[in-house]
Amino acid sequence: MVDSIKKPVFEEMRPGVKVPAKETILTPRFYTTDFDEMAKMDISANEDELKAILEEFRADYNRHHFVRNEEFEQSWDHIDGETRRLFVEFLERSCTAEFSGFLLYKELGRRLKDKNPTLSEIFTLMSRDEARHSGFLNKALSDFNLTLDLGFLTKSRKYTFFKPKFIFYATYLSEKIGYWRYITIYRHLEAHPENRIYPIFRFFENWCQDENRHGDFFDAIMRSQPQFLNDWKARLWCRFFLLSVFATMYLNDVQRAGFYRSIGLDAREYDKYVIEKTNETSARVFPVILNVETPEFYDRLEICVRNNEKLTAIANSNAPKFVRFFQKLPYYISNGWQFLRLYLIKPINTASLEGTIR
Repeated sequence: MVDSIKKPVFEEMRPGVKVPAKETILTPRFYTTDFDEMAKMDISANEDELKAILEEFRADYNRHHFVRNEEFEQSWDHIDGETRRLFVEFLERSCTAEFSGFLLYKELGRRLKDKNPTLSEIFTLMSRDEARHSGFLNKALSDFNLTLDLGFLTKSRKYTFFKPKFIFYATYLSEKIGYWRYITIYRHLEAHPENRIYPIFRFFENWCQDENRHGDFFDAIMRSQPQFLNDWKARLWCRFFLLSVFATMYLNDVQRAGFYRSIGLDAREYDKYVIEKTNETSARVFPVILNVETPEFYDRLEICVRNNEKLTAIANSNAPKFVRFFQKLPYYISNGWQFLRLYLIKPINTASLEGTIR
């Protein structure tokens, strides 16, 4: 009994290969898009900037960065219990998200090769970065005697179809919020090295610069397609994607607050800072951003946190399936209502911020 408490047991497909986490609305998603529409895009309105970004990717600043050193060569059994479970979950979610980016970018690079060589090469080089990230994370999992079968993930995961403009909104935000997540953890642990429970965090400073460059590319490609940013529909969709990304991160991280405590962070305060900085960064390209400083924003997210706790308790109960469905229904409705009210909070017009965006 003591051993089972100390070392959590993970379900395995075969020895050492972890069963992937169950897909839910909050888990990392795999994407596909309209490759023909992407190939036909005219990028001439911002081609010089895109070619400059291509040169950045060709320089491959991190080609020697993701090399494990002697600090990894030790037993990690002292990371045990709930901390071990949450850390493995963090590595798995991060690996899955990076691998999702690799698959999308690799396919875009392949499909656009003969039709849009500049975009094709950029996507191919970004897939190189994401492959390094996911491989490094999967190798970290092996320190805990587990790995993910990424080939199995490729075939078994459901793929969400997004039109190109939605791919741009979603991936821009994913890359930029990734930057702020990684750099915030890195800076915190530089100031508090006693909380650096595992050496992967030392790699986050250079790592997040890959995320930042990827985000800058999606910023540039959206500005080459002004129709994606300049009409009333774009304003509505930008609000939707900002809210979706922020809410998903907040609900996930509060649910896993123990992981952040293990590295000396408060999950809520960490998320509020990352949301504030990502929202501020998004003002450089999006026509609107969210008003995340109104108390209502986090008050409503906290209602969703409590709803999700109730939903988890119901899911883990022994009640019949149809009973659990009706028990969950009020909380699903409440979450939908909170999301709608959050969406209806008056956004901030970024034109009014001109000259104040850092």
